[in-house]
Amino acid sequence: MRQELLSLPKGLAEEVSKNLVMVARLIDEDPEQAYAYSRIALRLASRVAAVREAAGFAAYATQKYSEALAEFRAAKRMTGSVELWPVMADCERGLGRPERALAMAGEPEVQKLDKAGQVEMRLVAAGARRDQGQLEAAIVTLQSPELASSSVQPWTARLRYAYADALLAAGREDEAREWFGKTLEADKDGATDASDRLAELDGVEFVDAAIDLSDVEDDGDVALADEIDEDDEDDEDAAEIAAAERATDVAEYYDEDDEEYEPLEESAADADADAQDSGRDKA
Repeated sequence: MRQELLSLPKGLAEEVSKNLVMVARLIDEDPEQAYAYSRIALRLASRVAAVREAAGFAAYATQKYSEALAEFRAAKRMTGSVELWPVMADCERGLGRPERALAMAGEPEVQKLDKAGQVEMRLVAAGARRDQGQLEAAIVTLQSPELASSSVQPWTARLRYAYADALLAAGREDEAREWFGKTLEADKDGATDASDRLAELDGVEFVDAAIDLSDVEDDGDVALADEIDEDDEDDEDAAEIAAAERATDVAEYYDEDDEEYEPLEESAADADADAQDSGRDKA
């Protein structure tokens, strides 16, 4: 990414870099705000592959699958890399086209993926089978040397979890319990809810021990230690998002040379804002 940004003027590269950092920082906890930052980066440097890729993931995180797919395709054309192939196929699933995702799983690009990419493609293909109601086919799709291996890799927990979930959906409860257990063994970071799924299968219920404030007398002396005022933070977040959206020029967002892009229609809010700006300029 740094090498790509070096192709930009220094000041512009720094501005784009700041927005990409915010995308990476917020994409998990606040995907909508991350998306707003990605659009600013796109407006500034739409011909940088790293920017298109980041915009694709931000759109993907907000379930804007058509937009995400277009961005991933653009990044793929710019770099010639196939590493985005699995997530592109998953976008097809998100768009309600599992048959296209399955077709992509059989393309030569899959053979060019590294091991992690091939496992990810297998997960997407299994998901597409489930989308089509083919539970047994999904189970067979997930059965692989990577699943059978006792070695724990970054993808192990997710692969085992998907397998356990498919088994449970197919009514194979005992096998599902076994594989949720194996998932838990590999999931050191708690990336899955395998422990909750196991507890559910075993009939264990968790009770929320939160205090019922309706039972507490309001005598003016009660104070909650964890009470914090979040109004200012909410206002700041809303202001940042609004500023990001205003800074985005929708007409310039898409690459006119990209045949797979179609310009987005300007929203009513954008039209009003443009009219107000125009009036101020004339004044």
